[in-house]
Amino acid sequence: MDALDLLSGDAQTFIDKVWASRVHVHESDADALVGLLSLDDVDQLLTASGLRTPVLRVVKDGSICPASSFTRSATIAGSPLTGLVDARKALGMYDDGATLVLQGLHRYWPPLTTLVRQLELALGHPCQANAYLTPPGSQGFARHSDSHDVFVFQTHGHKQWEVVDDGQERDIVLEPGLSMYLPTGTPHSARSQDEASLHVTVGINRITWRDLLQRQAARLLAEEEYDAPLPAGFLTDPDRLARELADRLAGHAERLAAVDPAEAAATAADDFLTDRAPALGGGLRDRTQLAALRDDTVLERRSTAACVLREGSEGLRVLLGDRELRMPARLVGAMAFVRDHPRVVPGDLAPWLDAESRLVLCRRLVREGLLRIGR
Repeated sequence: MDALDLLSGDAQTFIDKVWASRVHVHESDADALVGLLSLDDVDQLLTASGLRTPVLRVVKDGSICPASSFTRSATIAGSPLTGLVDARKALGMYDDGATLVLQGLHRYWPPLTTLVRQLELALGHPCQANAYLTPPGSQGFARHSDSHDVFVFQTHGHKQWEVVDDGQERDIVLEPGLSMYLPTGTPHSARSQDEASLHVTVGINRITWRDLLQRQAARLLAEEEYDAPLPAGFLTDPDRLARELADRLAGHAERLAAVDPAEAAATAADDFLTDRAPALGGGLRDRTQLAALRDDTVLERRSTAACVLREGSEGLRVLLGDRELRMPARLVGAMAFVRDHPRVVPGDLAPWLDAESRLVLCRRLVREGLLRIGR
């Protein structure tokens, strides 16, 4: 089950209506959702992983507590280490009614790394994941709205949400197995019930039409002619400024009209598909086994990697999500096969490559993070 199916049910319908959607509650596989971040997982992160701020934030009575109230200093090999989470202090604040917020979990917790990357590749918008551990009968933040779309799913306990949906107040109780989608700007607040509550939020940071158009305009405005100063004396002769501005606007309008929409769209997609953070879990294990790679070694496509092929006059470009590979055009057939099959063996590439060449290619794709050696 992929990320959108898990969180929203019908992936294609969600993609088609995502930005116009109202609040949506979906029942899914409770074990699958809990497996993304359980209470025991949070226990390990807080007490045994050496977290540092700003990864942990503490909120009480609607206010963010200063980091100094739950951190300490230490040294490693004689070098100072600051902002280290003091588990005893953090747990004491939890006992006192504070909510512990784990921020940016997609950067360091593998199950959520996978979930977030799948969402990014499905939606084409940057995503992030935070988690909120709230003691019984408590509330972290007062009613507020977020500047991005949010998926919420419960992995421990229950939490009662007060949500304003299309102008109407709704009370929604989330428990493990339920997820909720909140469009940008939806007013909401939440309170835990009679036991500890742990929920995860996945934020979707929209790339808007304004962002895309501003990017196109900025590229045109980077031309040197726009670095010239405004004419001296325009404060007393604004008509002169108006005449020159009219010329500049006309020229800029012509340049904008000449932008090739297909080229601009491809550039936007390529930019997104080369600047995501690397997700290389298991990469060390893979590299230790590369020397033993054979024609019948099972290789799997990483679910966190894209495999978008761009053919051009300079050969083949392969966009992985976090980077771009350059390859000779003769590898198009082999790479298309890899793109279209979640599991391959090097021998599958025999129609395009000889025995040594296909092993060389597969080793490279393992090193680059597109493939991993079958588990």
